[in-house]
Amino acid sequence: MCKLVDDPDFVRPFLPKMLPGLQKISVEVSDPEACIVIDKAIATLLRVSGAVDGVVPETATRVVDIPKTQAALEDALKARAAAIEGDNESIVQHVAKMCAQLTLVKNFDKPAWKEAVVPYVSAIVSEADAAAVALEFLDRCFEASAEKKKAADDEEEGEDLCNCEFSLAYGAKVLLNRTRLHLKRGKRYGLCGANGTGKSTLMKAIANEQVEGFPPKSELRTVYVEHDIDANEADTPCDEFILQDPLLAEMNKADVKKALKEVGFSDEMVSAPVGSLSGGWKMKLALARAMLEKADILLLDEPTNHLDVVNVAWLENYLLGLKNVTSLIVSHDSGFLDKVVTTIIHYEHLKLVSYKGNLSAFVTRVPKAKSYYELGASEQKFRFPEPGYLEGVKTKERAILKMKDVEFSYPGSGKKQLQGITFQCSLSSRVAVIGPNGAGKSTMIKILTGELEPTDGTVWKHPNLRIAYVAQHAFHHIEQHLGQTPNQYIQWRYASGEDREELEKVTRQETEEDRAAASKVHVIEGEKKVVDQVLRRRKLKQSYEYEVSWKDRMSADNTWLPRKTLEEMGLHKMIAEVDSAEAAAQGLNRPLTQKEIEKHLIDVGLEPEFGSHAHIRGLSGGQKVRLVIGAAMWNRPHMLVLDEPTNYLDRDSLGALASAIKEVRQAVVAVVVVGGENCPRLRRRD
Repeated sequence: MCKLVDDPDFVRPFLPKMLPGLQKISVEVSDPEACIVIDKAIATLLRVSGAVDGVVPETATRVVDIPKTQAALEDALKARAAAIEGDNESIVQHVAKMCAQLTLVKNFDKPAWKEAVVPYVSAIVSEADAAAVALEFLDRCFEASAEKKKAADDEEEGEDLCNCEFSLAYGAKVLLNRTRLHLKRGKRYGLCGANGTGKSTLMKAIANEQVEGFPPKSELRTVYVEHDIDANEADTPCDEFILQDPLLAEMNKADVKKALKEVGFSDEMVSAPVGSLSGGWKMKLALARAMLEKADILLLDEPTNHLDVVNVAWLENYLLGLKNVTSLIVSHDSGFLDKVVTTIIHYEHLKLVSYKGNLSAFVTRVPKAKSYYELGASEQKFRFPEPGYLEGVKTKERAILKMKDVEFSYPGSGKKQLQGITFQCSLSSRVAVIGPNGAGKSTMIKILTGELEPTDGTVWKHPNLRIAYVAQHAFHHIEQHLGQTPNQYIQWRYASGEDREELEKVTRQETEEDRAAASKVHVIEGEKKVVDQVLRRRKLKQSYEYEVSWKDRMSADNTWLPRKTLEEMGLHKMIAEVDSAEAAAQGLNRPLTQKEIEKHLIDVGLEPEFGSHAHIRGLSGGQKVRLVIGAAMWNRPHMLVLDEPTNYLDRDSLGALASAIKEVRQAVVAVVVVGGENCPRLRRRD
């Protein structure tokens, strides 16, 4: 509860009893999870008490300025020609004493002041005037308080759109406590804070009119642009998607088409289903809809996610050109914030603190925020598990996965999404796949990982290769498990001994062609036989041979056949089943218990508080990405494939991820939208 206290003088009287007890049990308790909570509690107590190097300063005497408070009340009453003498003077003195205490504890809530003022002042003026006096008195005291001085330090000029004080919680967790949000017309605000502090929650609360004191949409048009379009809209044409918005339902279709073309949509794309768009084009579609709604305030939640360099530059220019529209932006793209924002609003101990200037000016004033700029300054560390031995691979330069002359077209599309793709990866690979939005980067990655099958060409991987895959829209991995804890999700995913996501891949699903190949009659050792199952495998020189059972035959009639023979028989899926089971068995030689999973999740920055005791739906976007990365790494993979891994992660987490990638022994393939200069090898998709 001391997190809710921002005045050291309120905390210090309790320290002699609380702090020694916490410090005592911190060295006596053996439960690691309890130790984490205790250490956090001690750090919070020391912080809110104003301790310097662990030493708590003495409590200063607090002064209640009753005469000054009484003078403010008398001024408010005199403005209404009220007589302050006799009994009235006693009433004024009593009210001033009560409100001086409210000012002392920084309680500037309107209901509290009305309750303290109106019942008494109604004896001096009318009840209506008494309510007005209470609010004016509140304003005068707030203006004179140190709280006002603190709020005004970074105040900008211009028309006020919002100036409200509120608290915000998500479930039982307090995110903001009695903080102030002050927005001006035409300004661009960057909302910054660590993952889990409640940035997206605040945006959604504003959009849903759940923030106390924030003007309703009938007075101030506020439009929320989120980073993902609902999967239920996948089959909706782009122009119809915009017209489904109640505010745009009456708009002419030609005007919608014109607006979409202004942000780069072709005639074909305007009528194409939303599901056919890449992540970058979906973001531009959401932005186009927001533009048409003619917002007073744009709430942009990770607007640069999935956008390439060209489209990020377009977005920067668009926002800079909005002279009468205010933007509130959540983004982990430091370069974008540096070019666009006029003010940083920073989450600090359950408060919103404003700093005039862009991100670089903010970092100059708050050096501890250096990680917003330099990934190396991050204090977080991710640790990925060792991949283990890969049979037959004695050097890090030997190929473990190859693509040769791969082509791909989506069903029903005459256009080739990929053509002539050839490359290979080894354990030493650090590959960045770069290219503009819609070039086919994610499609190529999906073929690489078995999510899609190529239309033409071949994809080969080492039979024992384990791949950890984090999709571009990372939340799709967990969207069916929002009611589970992260710990329960990992237990479910690997309960069968294999990764359930691996079992659901297209390359593991049996087709008519596979069934036809399995039903063929083969002459083996002079006898006609039909394959029943491929059971297991064993080493055979530089390859493997597999035990095959036959329909209507005893197990004694099982035959060991070389891999090449089975491939010639068309039994690729059956071979893959055995290979995957063998690879999984080698990677899952660790207990699937709550404690073991907790340790694993801590290594990717998800503490037990969130890993074992919080539902997935309650996690922030960054925490969900950490979960997805952690779940993918559970089976000790040899290759890590990340499709736009920077989405949703804060700068500290990005720094931790970058450091982990430098140190891991796994191969790494990453799709990046901007940059790529840190990767020694680039694979460009044009």
